Amino acid sequence: MQRNQLKWPVYAIRHSPIIARYVRIATVETIDYLVIGHITRDIVAAGNLVGGTVAYSGRVAHALGCNTAVLTSCELDYEGLAALTQLALEVIPATHTSTFENIYGANGRTQMLYTVAEKIRPEHLPSTWQQPSVVHLGPLTNEVDPAIMRQFASSIIGLTPQGWLRRWTEDGRIYAREWPEAEQFLPLADVVILSEEDLLNDEMLPRYRQLAKLLIMTENVRGCTVFAGDEVRQIPAPAVVQIEPTGAGDIFAAAFLTKYARNGSNPWQAAEFANFVAAQSVTQTGLDAKIELIQQVTRANYSIT
Repeated sequence: MQRNQLKWPVYAIRHSPIIARYVRIATVETIDYLVIGHITRDIVAAGNLVGGTVAYSGRVAHALGCNTAVLTSCELDYEGLAALTQLALEVIPATHTSTFENIYGANGRTQMLYTVAEKIRPEHLPSTWQQPSVVHLGPLTNEVDPAIMRQFASSIIGLTPQGWLRRWTEDGRIYAREWPEAEQFLPLADVVILSEEDLLNDEMLPRYRQLAKLLIMTENVRGCTVFAGDEVRQIPAPAVVQIEPTGAGDIFAAAFLTKYARNGSNPWQAAEFANFVAAQSVTQTGLDAKIELIQQVTRANYSIT
């Protein structure tokens, strides 16, 4: 089956009415970008912030002109859902919202996970959401059943698998781990995007590279390395003054997958675009400010065809 192709649209804010289903779902005629995973509550010194791949990647895809949908799980009254009001949204009810905290000390960062929302399984997917141009699985707490990939026969499937590469103790301290299902599910994806921080050892990258059709490793301020078959290219990022890097990896992923779907699956061009968008994002503080700048600079620097 031929994959759906995205076209660069005229930039416009799309508002969709919310109707009752399951918990709530905004109707859209077509979905360009579907992102699946937990929205989170992130504890910081100044209070609580909304977080999660669904928030950052979803908002960026929308800012780049996509009809964007989110499948997530959290408390029904979680105030962070307000950040997604312009997106089609379905929420699996949960007793808790997944809640993270980063604690910095003399030995570096300790990441804590205090509460976890519900698992997201194939049966939670609305029947009308099975043909997005792009589906992005963005687990944070091992919450997404990877078998959900089999529901998307004609979509470009992108993975940011960090949540499958985590385990945590009873007190909530997070540690890295191997993903035991990597051999089974990585080959089902069209694009796998890893951070160099996700790598546990020297053997992991070549193994994942062999399993994945297309692997991108993000490298912070250095940009990214693209592994496409036997070809490897390091794509540098533009130099910027970094203010706040929060969400940069998720922003990179949304920009890459969106561009990749629109340019005939050219990974080099998509990586250059994603580096540009992610670099702009780190110059701003807060999700809304990042999104506003991304809209401005992409309009100014990239033609819409």
